[in-house]
Amino acid sequence: MSYCVNCGVELDGDAVQCPLCQTPVINPVCPPDTEMTPNFPLERQEVEPVDRKELAMLLSAMALCASVCCGLLNLFLLWRGVPWSWFVMGACAMLWVWLVPPLVLRKVPSVVFLLLDLLAVGGLLVLISAATHGQSWLVGIALPVWAGFSLLLLIIWQTARKRSFLSRSLLVLSGIVLFLLWLEFVIDRFLGAYHPMWSLIAAAVGITMMLPLAVIRTRPNLRRQVRRRFHF
Repeated sequence: MSYCVNCGVELDGDAVQCPLCQTPVINPVCPPDTEMTPNFPLERQEVEPVDRKELAMLLSAMALCASVCCGLLNLFLLWRGVPWSWFVMGACAMLWVWLVPPLVLRKVPSVVFLLLDLLAVGGLLVLISAATHGQSWLVGIALPVWAGFSLLLLIIWQTARKRSFLSRSLLVLSGIVLFLLWLEFVIDRFLGAYHPMWSLIAAAVGITMMLPLAVIRTRPNLRRQVRRRFHF
């Protein structure tokens, strides 16, 4: 066992120089073992990047196989007369839209992918409604909730991209408050009459959380202290 005469680090048996300070190893009593398998690779290599096109083809093949198998199986097995394979096919199509286009289309803005994802969710809701003959809940609850959530998400996504952490937090909290208010409004209108209750409580909690963030954002000295203490 040898040690570096310069920095004192322990040396391996095959070391010809110190791995820390690159001081040559000269030890007549214990010369380096040149036949020993080196502990560190002698050639610099890099991990090969994942081929995005092959991964996209693999995901497409998996989604297609699952859809075809469930469709064929559904020809022989029906559950209460409902074509359940539609649900699997719709879910596979939605996952395909979520995963494959971002792998293949590299130069498309992220907001386009977000819009496609939201449209895929809406398409799945329409497909479920068609399979279960549930146009009433689709028009009364599902589509209004989906439309409100999609609109708020797109607005937050576009406005919070180049803003600070505090500004993004304020936008997200305000979006959650508005969505909860809209959710209770849609549900109550579908059931009969609008009587706001739990959404007002959630909105009060959200506004209570937003006020300190708004104060910190408007006070530069306080904002610097918070960033220094919480490291953001």
